[in-house]
Amino acid sequence: MKAEGYSALHEFWINLRAIPDHVYRAMFRGGAPKTDRTRSSFIFGNVFLHLHSVRTHLWSLRWSTTMGLGIMTTAAFLITLITGILLMFYYKPYPDVAYQSIKDIHFIVPTGRFMRNIHRWAANVMVIAVIIHMARAFYTSSYRKPREFNWFIGWGLLVTTLGLSFTGYLLPWDQLAYWAITIGANIAQSPREITDALGITQWVDIGGLQREILLGSDKVGEEALIRFYLLHVMILPLTLLMLMAVHFWRIRKDGGLAKPADADERVAEEAKEFYPVFTDAPTKTYHLAAVVKGKTPAVGSGPEHTVPSMPHLFYAELGVLMLTTLICLALAFVSDAPLKELANPLVPENPAKAPWYFLGLQEIVSFSAFMGGIGIPMLCVIGLGLIPFLDREKEGTGEWFGGPGGWKLVKWSVVVGFAASIAVEAFAIKFGWLREWFPDIPQLFITFINPGTVLTAIYATYSIWAVKKYNSTRAGALALFTCFLCGFIVLTVIGTYFRGPNWDFFWSPSDWGGH
Repeated sequence: MKAEGYSALHEFWINLRAIPDHVYRAMFRGGAPKTDRTRSSFIFGNVFLHLHSVRTHLWSLRWSTTMGLGIMTTAAFLITLITGILLMFYYKPYPDVAYQSIKDIHFIVPTGRFMRNIHRWAANVMVIAVIIHMARAFYTSSYRKPREFNWFIGWGLLVTTLGLSFTGYLLPWDQLAYWAITIGANIAQSPREITDALGITQWVDIGGLQREILLGSDKVGEEALIRFYLLHVMILPLTLLMLMAVHFWRIRKDGGLAKPADADERVAEEAKEFYPVFTDAPTKTYHLAAVVKGKTPAVGSGPEHTVPSMPHLFYAELGVLMLTTLICLALAFVSDAPLKELANPLVPENPAKAPWYFLGLQEIVSFSAFMGGIGIPMLCVIGLGLIPFLDREKEGTGEWFGGPGGWKLVKWSVVVGFAASIAVEAFAIKFGWLREWFPDIPQLFITFINPGTVLTAIYATYSIWAVKKYNSTRAGALALFTCFLCGFIVLTVIGTYFRGPNWDFFWSPSDWGGH
């Protein structure tokens, strides 16, 4: 019905002019959040922010607590997702046209090269950030009760991230991609090293089955490209999104980030700088919610030493998002994503190298495919997954390098981790290993006694020593985790910079004799 004194046509004109203001009010009904209550309503009423808690503890806002690594990982994933969708408009996942479509993106499509560069660098930033984020969670004992399940989810995120990056490696269909995936397929087939030695491959061929599941065939071809493409653009991203949702939700339900027991006392002075809590009168009662009491860590806790997540936490997250974007853009400007010649199954790359984050594994795979590609990685995954259930101590929770031994133990573990890996590698490179000394030695000896297993045994022995010295499973975990981290760095550096044709050791690529 038209308003009194106005014609319908005039009222229609007034409503038409007011559309932008009405649309804005419909989207942001409460206006700008200026008080604690409206800030809370802002989070409650926003589907994208609902996973956040209304208030954030001052300890969690400290830069040294998380260094923003979780948000950096998420930001890198979002950048990868957006640029990946843009690249999908031009990419064709078939061997006869895949390489040409990548060349078109690189050389013809406007801004295509820049989008591909950003996609590649954001993926690398994501891998680095998720590894360091995992290390941060470990060194601050953030896996302890009630966060054991979220530690599992974190491992799932790490494995899915590596899988996401690895499956994208094949899509350019160039020599680099083709032979890197061939290495991955050979690792999947490595259980044959055991079944061949036992003479049972004709009845039990686990390695062959794994290779066929991965490639859809016995070689890298059209079936493999389709499988990797679907995994890369659909299955793994959806898996990652679901795991991230559970991960964020569990952080909230488990009482936020892990904090030291005396965190309130440590931030007491900082809390005085902020305004008091609950300045507005509540407008709702708790109704039935007051009848029962939950069991989550947040129940029964007051809002002391906390600040509204809006704007304090959101501004911090926005800052990390902008920093991550800046890093990816800067790297994309100075370095192009690699693209070698068209994949040729008849001309193997020498050396054929996996993505950089798998080069540490490739280094020990060169001694034993089974132990390097499956045996030792499985031991690491199972061992680290069980840490929350083996370490039931409470001392040092929420603190960097907390617990018995502390920073001093970590420093010694760094020395042991680097020294042992460099010594074992130097010995194997200089003097060879069992096969060079005893050409007729059974393969099972090579499988279970190689530089990779020797290094693992040294690390395990050192970890047991730490458990006994400090009478603490946490100390043993600190020693073992640090050693493996150092070993991963040393092996990755050797595989990246010092391995050339036939996987021989070279001090410089200029010493390569060609192939």
